Amino acid sequence: MSDPGRYLYRRWHGGPDPLAPPVDLRDAVDAIGRDVMEGYSPRSALDELLRRGTRDTHGLDELTRRLWKRRAEILRRHRLDGTLQEARRLLDEAIEAERRALFPDPSDDARLQEAELDALPAGTAAAVRQLAEYRWRSEQARENYRQIQELLGRELMGSRFEGMKDALRNVSDEDAERVRTMLTDLNELFSAHAQGADDIDERFDEFMRRHGEFFPENPRDVDELIDTLAARAAAAQRALNSMTAEQRAELAELSQQAFGDPRLAQQLAALDAQLQALRPDADWTSSGEFSGDEPLGFADGAQAMTDLAELDELAEQLGQAYPGSSLEDIDLEALARQLGDDSVVDARRLAELERELRRQGILERAPDGSLRLSPKAMRRLGETALAEVVRALRGRTGQRRTESAGAAGEPTGASVPWQFGDSRPWDVPRTVHNAVLRHASSAKSAESASSAESGPVRLDVDDVEVVETEHRSRAAVALCVDTSWSMVQEGRWLPMKRTALALHQLISTRFRGDALQLITFGRLAASVEIDELVGLDGAWEQGTNAHHALLLAGRHLRRHPDATPVVLMVTDGEPTAHLEPDGDAEFSYPPSARTLQRTVSEVDRLAGIGASLTVFRLGDDPGLAAFVDLLARRCGGRVVVPDLDGLGAAVVGDYLHTRSRSR
Repeated sequence: MSDPGRYLYRRWHGGPDPLAPPVDLRDAVDAIGRDVMEGYSPRSALDELLRRGTRDTHGLDELTRRLWKRRAEILRRHRLDGTLQEARRLLDEAIEAERRALFPDPSDDARLQEAELDALPAGTAAAVRQLAEYRWRSEQARENYRQIQELLGRELMGSRFEGMKDALRNVSDEDAERVRTMLTDLNELFSAHAQGADDIDERFDEFMRRHGEFFPENPRDVDELIDTLAARAAAAQRALNSMTAEQRAELAELSQQAFGDPRLAQQLAALDAQLQALRPDADWTSSGEFSGDEPLGFADGAQAMTDLAELDELAEQLGQAYPGSSLEDIDLEALARQLGDDSVVDARRLAELERELRRQGILERAPDGSLRLSPKAMRRLGETALAEVVRALRGRTGQRRTESAGAAGEPTGASVPWQFGDSRPWDVPRTVHNAVLRHASSAKSAESASSAESGPVRLDVDDVEVVETEHRSRAAVALCVDTSWSMVQEGRWLPMKRTALALHQLISTRFRGDALQLITFGRLAASVEIDELVGLDGAWEQGTNAHHALLLAGRHLRRHPDATPVVLMVTDGEPTAHLEPDGDAEFSYPPSARTLQRTVSEVDRLAGIGASLTVFRLGDDPGLAAFVDLLARRCGGRVVVPDLDGLGAAVVGDYLHTRSRSR
């Protein structure tokens, strides 16, 4: 059995960092909630967060911007005639060295060879081909010509096989023969595969046993080998497509001199044809517009095309626009190759953020399959909104600190026995006193007081007494918020929702005895839950039906006759609609006398039950200002004209003021 006081430490072999701090989702939840309140769906809000990123992590948009920047740099920096230029340079140096070797020789043979050099075609490929049987006198010229043949072999093989370009430097005749043998065997293997040979696995194993050194990717089967080579061959073809017609023709003719044997180019052409037949869906036809000054050899040009294709694929993965997309789809190895390790860190953090949002229940599936904010997320949004209001209230003189607000009641100085369900605090001295007396009484009856006095005193449920408090008055609160189109149009939509969130959070956590009803009103009014209000989209409709909103508010207040009635109304327009007895809304602009009369009548009914009415007027509409002043005078209410930043503090502060005054 191991000692519980000992700890064993082992080497970390990858995976999640066990010492990494937990993901902080607060900023992410706030950002998603803000977007949802502005009209985004939760799915769109999550996507927007991942695109923007967080304070410490670059988002998908920034990673995509870097991808396109790198793509543009590749095209603007390079051109694809590097192999042609290098072959021309080596050829010119060879001819010049040969002329220097021939000049001192007075023989007719020397003059004949000079004439042969003078008659060389202007084109590089034609001149190299014509010099294939030339007997060089200059060792430097002979070496340059050999380098041309080696260069062409390296570039052709390097464009199709990973790492082959560097591996074929200073190649011998035996090395060149091994390459040709490998190509012959490879073409035979692919031909057998295309014909459906039954022993293709055995053929593949034998091929890899003989030629595995040429394939550092270590493919597992013939299909994986085809996929790898087809991708590189397609990139080489795209590099050819990006050249001019003259450059393509020149390179094709030069290729016949690769390693001094035209069979190499023939085998590669056969290989390309087979790969194109086996993988027709690969990109064999596109091209790039290279416009830079830095020449690339053919192999490097093919690699550039591979990089461009990889950049395009990464951009699609980061775009997350295809069905079933996920951040887990991002090829982190490719991202590291193209943008470096820092970008991989950002991508991993974003994927972890998305996973944690789901794992911790911030986003949940609705019955219809769509995403929605969970109650946990709603609480977080409410906490944030209330915290902002608290900060604003602290800066206002004479305002009550909301941290000290609560619904438990004021202590009277006495205590009462605890009953099941009582949540009042314990009176600890009285509880312990009761336990001691009960223990002593029990010991005396058992005639063992001396032993009992030395034993422990245990609490019993019957010993518990709680602090007696005076019941604080409850409040029934109706928050009526204008959801007409002008609230959206004038930028008042988000402040209105954050205000409702703050008030809901305050009442649900600090004044649980109060009854809050949220009421929206546009052309019609409706009682809504806080999550419905947060996710409510702005809609174009005519009408500001304050009459219907006040009617619903009155119904809510009458359901709580023992509570102090409080009505808070947030609006930016005078009433332009009212509810008819048949349930239809009648709209009129300018406001009709009937609409105004019905609205005022509802205010009078609220005044009749002693309701406190406060109207928070947004904007400078003269008609609205005159109307709400009339309402305030009729019912003894108040009119508050806050700016948008102070709306939440104004509503919450008025609620606290009204509530404390009612006590």
